Amino acid sequence: MEQPSLLNSLQLALPGEQGAPEYPPVEQVLPQFLQLFASVGSQHAGSKAKAGMVRDLFAILEAGDFQWLLGGSQGNPTPVVLRDLVVALSVYAALPQQEHEGGELPSKDPSYAAAASRAADVSLVFQSILAKVAAAKGLEELGCKAVGSAVGSVLRQVAGPMYIFAVTHAAEKPWSRPRTRSLAQELLEDLLQVCGYQSVPEFLRGATEDEEGWFAVVMQCLKPELTKETWQRNPATKHVFSWTLQQVTRPWLGPHLEKVLPPSLLLSDDYRVENKILGVQCLHHIIHNVPGADLCQFNRAQVVHHALSNHLYSKEAQLMQVVLPCLLDLLPILERAPGRPSRQPPSAVPSDKVLRLVLTHMEPEHQLALRRVYAKNLPAFVERLGIQIARHLKRLQRVIVGYLEVNDGPEETARLAMLETLKRTIQHAWPRMTCRLAVLLQALLRLMWDTVTDRSATPEPVTAALLQGATECLLLLDRCSHGQVKVLLQGVQLSCQDDRLKECLRKVEEEPVESFIPTNPKRGV
Repeated sequence: MEQPSLLNSLQLALPGEQGAPEYPPVEQVLPQFLQLFASVGSQHAGSKAKAGMVRDLFAILEAGDFQWLLGGSQGNPTPVVLRDLVVALSVYAALPQQEHEGGELPSKDPSYAAAASRAADVSLVFQSILAKVAAAKGLEELGCKAVGSAVGSVLRQVAGPMYIFAVTHAAEKPWSRPRTRSLAQELLEDLLQVCGYQSVPEFLRGATEDEEGWFAVVMQCLKPELTKETWQRNPATKHVFSWTLQQVTRPWLGPHLEKVLPPSLLLSDDYRVENKILGVQCLHHIIHNVPGADLCQFNRAQVVHHALSNHLYSKEAQLMQVVLPCLLDLLPILERAPGRPSRQPPSAVPSDKVLRLVLTHMEPEHQLALRRVYAKNLPAFVERLGIQIARHLKRLQRVIVGYLEVNDGPEETARLAMLETLKRTIQHAWPRMTCRLAVLLQALLRLMWDTVTDRSATPEPVTAALLQGATECLLLLDRCSHGQVKVLLQGVQLSCQDDRLKECLRKVEEEPVESFIPTNPKRGV
């Protein structure tokens, strides 16, 4: 049998050679490999030499069995050496270090292709190690306690780094390639199988509430890479952290709040929009899956609120799309915080402060993309405040009327959202609508007229939705004004030439006059 050149360098022999021991002792192979591997330079020739060494190591692992890898029959497992091996190979296959202030490299950068090639070789080595551990675990199930202890010791040392490596290269990112993704996905599946889990969330949180999963171990491995000075150097770190965080939900995430909140705030505070979005998404997941009482401890909720409020001044529609829903979910936690006064002036209530700022930005905004984002989230703010929306009616009315006047494209996202906002505002603040009837009625009729006379390529379902939404608002206004809308619309239907508009007005005129009953009596006046 021809032995790999690595064994010649280590002065070891493959099993089965005349005069050689039955198996090269793992206590000799791995430490000598690590020493030789570290001594090879990182230049082009050194990179080729390291690649050859990794392939030779794979051949050695394939030739050995699980007893050799775990230390033979003497019950002397080598988990620490295996951990050092996994860490060294992960560093070897890592992405090129980025400058602190520099952005990510382009997807076609040659260094990414080289990293993918290295990752493919390392994936095979890790899979070979897991195959040996899986074979040993089979003996454990047959009652061999010594082997079971060795398996547990090895997994405790290598599972975290292997998981991070697999997640880094399994995702469809600029640094991954189809073969690398396939091998990394196989590695992740092998790791789950060896550890006895069916899915990644189960692996991280544990199969039962009483079982401690591997999330704490993974976060401990990621911790050195998630500091203020280091997180930007490896472009994969933030994606591994974000994706891993999303897999852990309530109630398992709460005990790890101190580990996940600082990195999320770091991402959110970055100057690049894509990192801000990623950070806000992490914060939103934390808000959803951590008890409010835990968030309120040590003013954590206030810190998150301050970080999110800074983003309200951004002009990036993509960022605002994730910030506004996140704030909406955080506001109830802030307002129910222990020690907060039950009655506060509007200027001190977080919901009122946020809505006041949002309306201030909405009114002069001219970017259609940002207008759509604001408009889509405004109904949720109205629902959140309930009757307290009456504090903001003056500015809210200007925003609603201004947005209803502007066509924002074939889908009419902003206009449809503003009709929903107006509908909910009427339902919650109906006693204040009569004095605003003339302005709102004029805006709704203008919208209906613009819709039926529009010659652009507005889809028919969108046109029908606009007319339906405007009609519903007219009906609500008529009910809360005790029939005044009918009086003001007298004669309008007769002079109308469009059949669709005439039908909408007919529905309003035929609606019986009723006293308005709020849809949510608990929030009514």
